[in-house]
Amino acid sequence: MRHILSYCAVSLAALGFGSVAAHAEDAVSAHEEEAIVSSTSGNDWSFTAAPYLWATGLEGDIGLFGFQPQDVDLSFGDVLDNLEFGFMGVFEGRNGPYTLGVEMFYADIGTTINTPVGIAATSIDADVTTFFATAYGGYAVVDDGSATVDVFGGLRFWSVDNDFSFNGGVLGGTTASDGGDWVDPVIGIKFRKDYDNNFFVSGWGMVGGFGVSSDMMWDAMGIVGYEFTDVTSVILGYRAAGVDYSSGGFVFDTVMKGPIIGAAFRF
Repeated sequence: MRHILSYCAVSLAALGFGSVAAHAEDAVSAHEEEAIVSSTSGNDWSFTAAPYLWATGLEGDIGLFGFQPQDVDLSFGDVLDNLEFGFMGVFEGRNGPYTLGVEMFYADIGTTINTPVGIAATSIDADVTTFFATAYGGYAVVDDGSATVDVFGGLRFWSVDNDFSFNGGVLGGTTASDGGDWVDPVIGIKFRKDYDNNFFVSGWGMVGGFGVSSDMMWDAMGIVGYEFTDVTSVILGYRAAGVDYSSGGFVFDTVMKGPIIGAAFRF
């Protein structure tokens, strides 16, 4: 919440009133200007929390246990049918031109895979969890009251786990797991533009990895929002994110994309 605290003290003497009043007026203006500059240059934090639903599908190549990577193409309907738990959200604080934020995505998908032959196993219970969290800090290179453009940098932590339980056949009763945890550096730019009719547009674009952990990762999002009050907004948009990571026998070269819908709360 931004606010301006203005204060001034004016002492007027009985003699020479006009001259002293003029100086006092100048002093008032100076004090008010100083208070405004002090407030807008970062004396107060404002915060935004934005939970949302990302109706994402998944496509790309996934390789487990050193086997040849397999092509995956799951629609949002496929993911939703097997979704056991999911959470997505952004939390950001702004102080003057500075921002600190955390963005998280978590999905736990459980499904049963029927094997074509049934010798090794008659079926496989699979539990797949995907989690990433991005912590970032940014600085506003443009801030004219109705529009902001921030440049930012940070780290994205990834954790992808695949757990399998084999039913029947030779492998019945056994389990296996494969996956990976890694951290990618990221850099990017984000923006917001407010309009007089309470609508706003916002979005971000970022790239990362650079061979540090993944070969490359990217993330792009654009949204349209409407402010019902100074505190509450609704958002609707589209997001796509990709990553190309491999380590040992695990390969995760995928793209997630789809519409998003959510709410934003400022305090």
